[in-house]
Amino acid sequence: MLKSSNLRIDLDRLLNRIETLAQIGAIDGGGVCRMALTDEDRRGRDLVVGWMKELHLDISIDRIGNVIGMRAGIEPAAPVLTGSHIDTVATGGRYDGSLGVLAGLEVIATLNQANLTTRKSLAVGFFTNEEGARFAPDMMGSAVHQGVFEVEDMLRIIGIDGSTLGEELDKTGYAGDTQTGAFRADCFIELHVEQGPVLQTGNYEIGAVEGVQGISWTEYRLSGTSNHAGTTPMQLRQDAGYVASAISVEARRIAKSMGADQVATVGVTELSPNLINVIARAALVTVDLRNTDEQKLQQAEHSMADFVTEICNSEAVTFESRTLARFEPVEFDHSMVKLVAETARSLDYKVRKMPSGAGHDAQMFAPNCPTAMIFVPSRDGISHNVAEYTEPEHLRAGADVLLQVLLAKSREG
Repeated sequence: MLKSSNLRIDLDRLLNRIETLAQIGAIDGGGVCRMALTDEDRRGRDLVVGWMKELHLDISIDRIGNVIGMRAGIEPAAPVLTGSHIDTVATGGRYDGSLGVLAGLEVIATLNQANLTTRKSLAVGFFTNEEGARFAPDMMGSAVHQGVFEVEDMLRIIGIDGSTLGEELDKTGYAGDTQTGAFRADCFIELHVEQGPVLQTGNYEIGAVEGVQGISWTEYRLSGTSNHAGTTPMQLRQDAGYVASAISVEARRIAKSMGADQVATVGVTELSPNLINVIARAALVTVDLRNTDEQKLQQAEHSMADFVTEICNSEAVTFESRTLARFEPVEFDHSMVKLVAETARSLDYKVRKMPSGAGHDAQMFAPNCPTAMIFVPSRDGISHNVAEYTEPEHLRAGADVLLQVLLAKSREG
């Protein structure tokens, strides 16, 4: 038998699983549409659970639909947990989330093949509605799992298509009976594609993620008055469309003026009646603000809120706002980050310590157990896009680092 330090994953097996899962919800260009709790998500779940059963994992499903497969260790200690999500955005790629789940299964397959038993149990999970694209907020399943949200509140959430999360979960058959919050891990480690350009630009194979920036999602519903585009004087308009566009411009101004780690995005703009010659009577706008510094994130939020109030007053447009998601910046466990970096270097990979610009399930675990993430490069920094791609050698690097980190944590006393 190989020494555990010499074990390596089977890249072909991992690539085959990635390709097979990507066929469920496949869209033109090589991407995937497998939004949370759709029929495609159900089929993806069935596939991954089938693989878990083939690997002889003990499977549990909780009330929000999180799925965890456990490989028993020698001692009855809390398990070392890895995983991510398999839901996607509407025009997603095949690696975002799925890599972390399937690489976890590949670690288990590698250990099974080597007939190696760990001291602590190892577990692989995938968590419901990480993307938040159909049901807000994002990271929902892991947040419920870790006690951030109440499951009953989330089951009542209404999606962008008017569906209710609890009803859609029931339809998938993945409304489990395991109580949320009943599971606590020894530690959590998540492998993920970077979704940005930093690693590729610096020729790094591995990112040792030190934390996740804070996220603030706000929805604004603007109400003005429809009127004729040609006969209504400019000074007499109550133009919800103009206010919506001004919010978009202001979001960019805030980010540029604050600089550093502040980013801002207006991802949704909907106008009604959405006609070329009619002043918009209503608009819906979403603003996504992110920063690694909580105080600066609050500064950006206050600046945007003040601007919306001012512009609506000046244009005689009314508004309602609601928070769709709000998470403070998260710092990962220093010893876990160090372990990722040292493990990667021991395997002769070039490593960069870095923050994550995107939200991840790992941030929900960080307050409750030692947590870290492993990043691998995204070609051209592209993600949430059908063109998302990570080189096979980088997939191998990330999975091999994950394997050795899980083994190291499973041995600790």
